[in-house]
Amino acid sequence: MSTPNYNSFFSIFVLFSTIITCTYAIPPTQRFKEAPKFYNSPNCPTHDAVHVAMTLDVTYLRGSMAAILSVLQHSSCPENVFFHFVSAASNPSSASILNLTISASFPYLKFRIYPFHDTTVSGLISTSIRSALDCPLNYARNYLPNLLPPRVRKVVYLDSDLILVDDIAKLAATPLGAHAVLAAPEYCNANFTTYFTPTFWSNPSLSLTFAGRRPCYFNTGVMVIDLERWRAGDYTTKIEEWMELQKRMRIYELGSLPPFLLVFAGNIAPVDHKWNQHGLGGDNFRGLCRDLHPGPVSLLHWSGKGKPWARLDANRACPLDALWAPYDLLETPFALEA
Repeated sequence: MSTPNYNSFFSIFVLFSTIITCTYAIPPTQRFKEAPKFYNSPNCPTHDAVHVAMTLDVTYLRGSMAAILSVLQHSSCPENVFFHFVSAASNPSSASILNLTISASFPYLKFRIYPFHDTTVSGLISTSIRSALDCPLNYARNYLPNLLPPRVRKVVYLDSDLILVDDIAKLAATPLGAHAVLAAPEYCNANFTTYFTPTFWSNPSLSLTFAGRRPCYFNTGVMVIDLERWRAGDYTTKIEEWMELQKRMRIYELGSLPPFLLVFAGNIAPVDHKWNQHGLGGDNFRGLCRDLHPGPVSLLHWSGKGKPWARLDANRACPLDALWAPYDLLETPFALEA
């Protein structure tokens, strides 16, 4: 398959796939409906939890609510799913509102919200080619093993601009093998060299970090993470070391993704591409709609410039946005009369 245009736009596409902006206050007009309660099937294990981690902020809250609903609706054991939400600690009142919002729409949801302090990472963030990528919350996934309780051994990390149409327990059960710390779909047709600057590739002591590996791009919006192995290997420190080097040498331009690639690319467990049908946000230059990749679909991911809720509100929806709409819990500002 020819991919000249795909590769030329790929590094720009990545910028939009993990953006979380630094707006924390929830607009008072944003209200959500209560979701139905979902029950376990009779054969569900009693003490076998599936742990899911997400970040929460105002800009993507509508997407987060839809993602939560999709996880529960398609789970065979929804009462076994426990959500771990990370929000910015810089605005405690926002965290309280987030808590109330989640509780009101999902009264039976098992969840906990963890405050993430900007100072944890603010001194490590170097300016990127998009200011939104400099938001500290965008780096919270690097610290999940520190934020979540030690009893949580494995977690599925999900971005907020996606929905599942399959049982998340299948994704959580992805085998990590003897040594892998995380699992994710890999995309080896992408030009991997574009994720790092010429300064990086021209320095043998840096570029040799990939020696003995076959590094491929993977999207950090959908990952299965072995938290015990992460903690044992102190991978947060490894990521921070690359971020510190970036401050001095400018070895990449793309925010929080490159440190993940530097540490893990070529050493991750494979996941079927059906678990991240990404790029549905469309072309980042002209806003063109995109089709699904060939093959089965378990997770649809609106990474890219366009978000389905924004396009639906503007009456400029792409065809696949209709697949997101049934999970939208936002209350309309008016009620239709009978």
